Amino acid sequence: MTIGSTVFGYPRIGPMRQLKRAVEQYWSGKIDEATLQATARGLRAETWAELSELDSIPSGTFSFYDHVLDTAFLFDAVPQRHRDLGLSELDTYFAAARGRDGAAALELTKWFDTNYHYLVPELGPDTEFRLAGDKPIAEYREALELGFTTRPVLLGPVTFLLLAKSTVPGFEPLTLLDRLLEAYVELLGRLRVEGVEWVQLDEPAFAADRTPAELNALRRTYRTLSGLPGRPKLLVTGYYGDLGPALPILAESQVEAIGVDLVSAPDTSFAIPALRDKTLVAGLVDGRNVWRTDLHAALSKAASLLGSAREVVVSSSTLLHVPYDLEFEQLDADVRARLAFARQKVREVVVLGRALRDGADGAWADEAQRQVPSPRRDDHVRARIQSLRPENQVRAPYEDRAAAQQARLGLPPLATTTIGSFPQTGDIRKARAAVRSGEITPADYDQRMRDEISRVIDLQEDIGLDVLVHGEPERNDMVQYFAEHLEGFASTEFGWVQSYGSRCVRPPIIHGDVSRPRPITVPWSTYAQSLTSKPVKGMLTGPVTILAWSFVRDDQPLADTAAQVALALRDEIRDLEGAGIRVIQVDEPALRELLPLRQKDQSAYLAWSVGAFRLATTGATAATQIHTHLCYSEFNEVIGAISDLDADVTTIEAARSKMEILEGLDFPRGIGPGVYDIHSPLVQNEDQIVSLITEAVRAVPGERLWINPDCGLKTRGYAEVEQALRNLVAAAQRMRTHLG
Repeated sequence: MTIGSTVFGYPRIGPMRQLKRAVEQYWSGKIDEATLQATARGLRAETWAELSELDSIPSGTFSFYDHVLDTAFLFDAVPQRHRDLGLSELDTYFAAARGRDGAAALELTKWFDTNYHYLVPELGPDTEFRLAGDKPIAEYREALELGFTTRPVLLGPVTFLLLAKSTVPGFEPLTLLDRLLEAYVELLGRLRVEGVEWVQLDEPAFAADRTPAELNALRRTYRTLSGLPGRPKLLVTGYYGDLGPALPILAESQVEAIGVDLVSAPDTSFAIPALRDKTLVAGLVDGRNVWRTDLHAALSKAASLLGSAREVVVSSSTLLHVPYDLEFEQLDADVRARLAFARQKVREVVVLGRALRDGADGAWADEAQRQVPSPRRDDHVRARIQSLRPENQVRAPYEDRAAAQQARLGLPPLATTTIGSFPQTGDIRKARAAVRSGEITPADYDQRMRDEISRVIDLQEDIGLDVLVHGEPERNDMVQYFAEHLEGFASTEFGWVQSYGSRCVRPPIIHGDVSRPRPITVPWSTYAQSLTSKPVKGMLTGPVTILAWSFVRDDQPLADTAAQVALALRDEIRDLEGAGIRVIQVDEPALRELLPLRQKDQSAYLAWSVGAFRLATTGATAATQIHTHLCYSEFNEVIGAISDLDADVTTIEAARSKMEILEGLDFPRGIGPGVYDIHSPLVQNEDQIVSLITEAVRAVPGERLWINPDCGLKTRGYAEVEQALRNLVAAAQRMRTHLG
């Protein structure tokens, strides 16, 4: 029954983002498929070698873009519009991810409560699953040829169906379960023929609240799969939270092992006795944050579980969400001493596993006895938090604000704007690298950024946008940029984490109390505003998003850290207003992302997250228009909280879903459902945008409806952006005329 020490998953982009570069070179035609596949094989081999100290090594966690998309292709759930392109298998896969030749991409949304994004499968009554690929088998063979016996990892069938969307109104993808199970049965049989001993099936959907029908689907699935004769042993995992009622359902099945996340849901340990004769895979090392594990506490917890299950082994939740290796970084010694990245976490898992099995040894002493410094404290910041009152989170009524803002701004109905960033050109990135290396002076760098801002303002004036942006050329990332200018943060050089596809981010690390020593964005915003009579938005990242896209200290409640960040942003908004900025956008794309998976925990989260946004923004005067932006989440689940933010204008993603979010929406303030899908290289033409605006005006009055892209334009090229924005403005003007 032994699995031994293991991890549920591992980063796949490469320590130096080799996969990102290879995939983007393939997209641009600079390398062929054979070269791309060779890069992938090399990265998989390196991963298996890095994990070789573990008792059980996972395979099948590699992906060129997304593991949910991999599952859809594995079982032939490919949209017909992508099949009809007549491309190779790999190019069809990328077309589904990015769109191509008029065939729109699959929707992109957040993976549970993380900053990873997955592609949403499209399923309908006519979907016929079959085992169409051999990725898990091929990667198992590949590892075996290199001398590594691995445990193939699959996305569980019920989670796959629960993540999918229907192509037909009223149809429930879960009704396809029996068809999908036939394909899983075939795959398990083929894996057993290959000699596979263990297979991991991930069902993280059951860390969230589920209906009786969904729980029954889980019961039927694992009765079927665990009852197969001659199958591999099954490990079913449910990381990201408490499995709740799903745990006894899995315990009743014949699966051999169950993985539970004892970091996200430490109270799960009380339910462990229900596992009886199962192998417990206990997630005691945090796979989602970068702090060192308290090995003494983890070993004590593991030891306390002995006897509650046949065997307790040590594992983390998937390490997809943390950087590769702390050894690459030059960090303050006190901060560094508190950290562990993926490679260090694997070492912790190995040491814990050995200590549990064989007792403490020299390696245990080396890891467990290190002193961990305390977080840095700022008494002034803490005093400000203590002095806050309810009136610090209230603005004037919206009607009064709207009148004051219209008198000041004079905007037309269907006002046009963008979300903030413009393309980050090669010249911008070269300038940023040159100032870091000392090849150019900071003054030279600032002048290059001013030149770029001037070009962006001129372009927007020529296109005819109503509210402009400065384009953010000086920003490496919407969170890291602020982290580099706030006390209490540390930034990494190589701490890359995959967000989606080839898109990677470097989450900063919040290690102490947060404060703003000086204005951050004011000089850039005031320079841009000096170039035009049109309003230029001041651009800030909201407190919740800064937390969600950072690795946050774990020694105090998130709400306390959010309030500290909010006060820093409140000071920045005050200074932007003082400099004459009339429109200020505070982006909160991660508001839905941090929403707890269990409903019982959600109201407390929404209270402090909304409170943090309001703390940041309610110091603004009535005549200053406050915007916020949210993207790629299930907005309807938190629409009340979005309204409670009390922003004057809220912009959201809506292009890929063709305005589905607006169905039945009663939003009391300005709203900008995106009409340009910036995550696809396709450029929507004027007629396509008019069609989207037509849908939008059925739900929102023209004076409160804004016309904008789905998200920032940083990752796109200028040629496509300029054409798309000209189409957007032309469509808005056409609709103004049509509506009178």
